[in-house]
Amino acid sequence: MSETTRTASRPVSGTEPGAGPVTRSDARSGTPSKRAGAELALLGGPRAVPKDCADGVWPIVTEADEQAVLRVLRSGQLNAASPGELEVGRLEASWAQTTEVRHCVAVASGTAALHIALRACGVGPGDEVVVPALTMNATAHAVHAAGGTAVFADIEPDTYTYTMDPHSAAEAAGPRTAALLPVHLHGLPADMAALNRLAGRLDVPVVEDAAQAHGALHDGRRAGALGTVGCFSLHPHKNLPTCGEGGLVTTDDDELHEQLVRLRNFGELTPTGARTYISHRTALNARIAPVAAAFTRSQLARFHSDARRRETGIRAFLDRLEHLPGLHVPRAPAGRTHTWHILRLMPEPEELGLDPQHRAGLRAALHRALRAEGVPVSQWQVAPLPAHPAFRPAGMSEDAALDWVAERFPATADAVDGSLCLQRRHLDPDAGPLLQRYADAFEKVWQHFDLIRRMARSRPAPGWREVLRRG
Repeated sequence: MSETTRTASRPVSGTEPGAGPVTRSDARSGTPSKRAGAELALLGGPRAVPKDCADGVWPIVTEADEQAVLRVLRSGQLNAASPGELEVGRLEASWAQTTEVRHCVAVASGTAALHIALRACGVGPGDEVVVPALTMNATAHAVHAAGGTAVFADIEPDTYTYTMDPHSAAEAAGPRTAALLPVHLHGLPADMAALNRLAGRLDVPVVEDAAQAHGALHDGRRAGALGTVGCFSLHPHKNLPTCGEGGLVTTDDDELHEQLVRLRNFGELTPTGARTYISHRTALNARIAPVAAAFTRSQLARFHSDARRRETGIRAFLDRLEHLPGLHVPRAPAGRTHTWHILRLMPEPEELGLDPQHRAGLRAALHRALRAEGVPVSQWQVAPLPAHPAFRPAGMSEDAALDWVAERFPATADAVDGSLCLQRRHLDPDAGPLLQRYADAFEKVWQHFDLIRRMARSRPAPGWREVLRRG
């Protein structure tokens, strides 16, 4: 077996995880509990996650994955347009079956998936598409690449779901709205029942950005089968990875499928023999490489078993964290499942003896303390998407635009300034012991919360406005 293959759990060194959660009084008062133990690593104490702890591995590359790639290399059919090429079609059939839809079109990236899906739905110049204010910038870029304009909706407030608020989406929609583009952020489907009702009233299609939600369920149906068309990313950091870049587009609509196939390949019809190179509509090249398709199809063979194993470790981790006062873990509303591509954790300042203006400072203090303990927390996105210079309302000054964003998208602003994220390491299905180490670190930091509180008050951290002004 090759050196890149990983089939067994890697050991976690050091002592066993802590025995249990701290109490609310421990965290509020800053008085260490009877389990407080060592000093914070930030102040010279031992790390909760020892440096020799095995890190998470993702993607896991097995001998079967290597053989799938080698099969393509030996075939010589290295381009999706090669006569007789089979790998792309096999991946499409497998993902369509997994998602329980009629059609799947494999493309070069998740962004390409969004772009051709929007164009297939008729989005073009003069059209507006409603996009959540909290997402990766590719979601809005795809709208503009299709010729449309992204208009933004806030995320649902006070739910810790971080997905598009249907009420805010309705407020953002107008006479030029041509589509809704909800994002199943971090692996949780948006409220598709409400958003589909809104789309029905507007008579527009729903394009799902399911780039982080492979396999997620909403009322028993898979992400990618919840709207008019679904879009997935196969980036190596995703739950279903490839060995480079790739994307998938799903639909039950036969006509949309035909348009998607054309838009993937210069507007040409699907060749049955030699290509004619006749374009039936304007389009670019969005084909996936057969090597990437073969690698992903090999990964798909263990996709569900990996998800089940990953769920066990993540649930155990979140079960410990949800006992920490003032810390809100991600939740999945009834009828929805979460695939945990990213774990977003929200400490609420007012529940921890701080004022709302300390939100960014609290996040920064926890970021510093947890990283010192060996927990690789990050911010993921540093500003609401409508505040980015590329997407601000035309004609507004910078100050006016940032004030408008803060007023219009308060839930997104709070999430960006206040939350911490874990990503990638927990994707390893065997990362359960590592996640328990992370839980040890969180509990240790909460046992010394008086210091965190003082740090949050005394060292104001830059919020998203300051980050944008500096950037």
